Amino acid sequence: MVGIGPKQPPSRKGSMHELPQDLLQHIKRFEETFTVDTAKLKEIVKHFVKELEKGLTVEGGNIPMNVTWVLGFPDGEEQGTFLALDMGGTNLRVCEITLTEKKGAFDITQSKYKMPEELRTGTAEELWEYIADCLQQFIEFHHENEDLAKLPLGFTFSYPATQDYIDHGVLQRWTKGFDIDGVEGQDVVPPLEAILKKRGLPIKIAALINDTTGTLIASSYTDPEMKIGCIFGTGVNAAYMENVGSVPKIAHMNLPPDMPVAINCEYGAFDNERVVLPLSKFDEIIDRDSPRPGQQAFEKMTAGLYLGEIFRLALKDLLESHPGTIFNGQNTEKLNKPYLLDASFLAAIEEDPYENLSETADTFHSQLGIRPTQPELEMIRRLAELIGTRAARLSSCGVAAICTKKNIESCHVGADGSVFTKYPHFKARGAQALREILDWAPNEKDKVSIMAAEDGSGVGAALIAALTLKRVKAGNLAGIRNMDDMKTLL
Repeated sequence: MVGIGPKQPPSRKGSMHELPQDLLQHIKRFEETFTVDTAKLKEIVKHFVKELEKGLTVEGGNIPMNVTWVLGFPDGEEQGTFLALDMGGTNLRVCEITLTEKKGAFDITQSKYKMPEELRTGTAEELWEYIADCLQQFIEFHHENEDLAKLPLGFTFSYPATQDYIDHGVLQRWTKGFDIDGVEGQDVVPPLEAILKKRGLPIKIAALINDTTGTLIASSYTDPEMKIGCIFGTGVNAAYMENVGSVPKIAHMNLPPDMPVAINCEYGAFDNERVVLPLSKFDEIIDRDSPRPGQQAFEKMTAGLYLGEIFRLALKDLLESHPGTIFNGQNTEKLNKPYLLDASFLAAIEEDPYENLSETADTFHSQLGIRPTQPELEMIRRLAELIGTRAARLSSCGVAAICTKKNIESCHVGADGSVFTKYPHFKARGAQALREILDWAPNEKDKVSIMAAEDGSGVGAALIAALTLKRVKAGNLAGIRNMDDMKTLL
């Protein structure tokens, strides 16, 4: 947790005065491009709140505000053994989770499988067969020669899906660089269950969830102060609990207005209309050359998938617009390859502990074949710092918007994802942005604290499967499609 008045990471501006004048001008230009001041943050949050409300009111808004049919938080008494399948942007993970008798405790066994690159643009059948392969391997390894009864599965499918039921989800659109034919507009549960059945695997999908919803539920399992679950990783997103009465688009279902329901915001698509976000020309290029131009505007400025590419484009622009200014006489051909650099490249630069930035020099030489001068290293460091800071500050706008909309004055926010857990200073920069947006007094303790989440994609998926079966048993069947299958799992 960030404490009182989070200490900001040291900026290297102090070592800039010795740089050549032309490099200083370029740094100044980068600072103008990537700096987001308090007034802009507040303007973004104001528009963000309107978009959240619009998504709850009508279908088809930029921010879908998907109803998940997760109806309430766990009480810590949930028990049983559940499978969890986590399909993220980079890896596929299979977990077996036992919720034990001890309140809020669990045991977990898991295996991770890398999503093959060719799968991202392959066919639906290839995707479901690959997932079934991984599940089968896991079951055969951990339960060899065991006669298993039906295993309830929580499927974490971290892509925007419309859910009329908790055991169903129609993919709205691919994100995170995926573009697999034959899946968009389709329910993703039946084709996977059909392949599992064909293989004789005793697995039934009890709940389809998003990783943010899982993060929210898993974090609240161990911390009752948790009110929001966030992902800051390959993509960005958040989930929180809303009262049914505040979701006009499901008013026709005549559910109790005070019944809680988790909302998966899918706010990576915030401001697709380009109303308020401070887009740079590099953001415009990323959008233009992406598989889905015009979509996921917010995500493309803040998510790990894009930070290294923004950095590459900024350097490439400098090389082309002012030839001879940097890396003079060296072969910079490698910088022409899109997405060659990822967020970990920037993280390594920001983590370089040496005054002479020797680790950054080594990284540039090993990955790009370039030997930067000392002044160039200072500029590189400042550029990485600016891009990382902008991402953290903009990311806080989503959290601030949910707090503003819900009138939440204080809470914990469970955050997961590689950028949150591994990118240096991301937490401190985000906390500082929240202080500015929400107007906390200089010495006031943070009221909204963003902290590392429990394993939402694994433990959260298992908990939601458990919560679903628990309410089937209690006769609360709202948002459940396949009642017969659910009853066989009890």
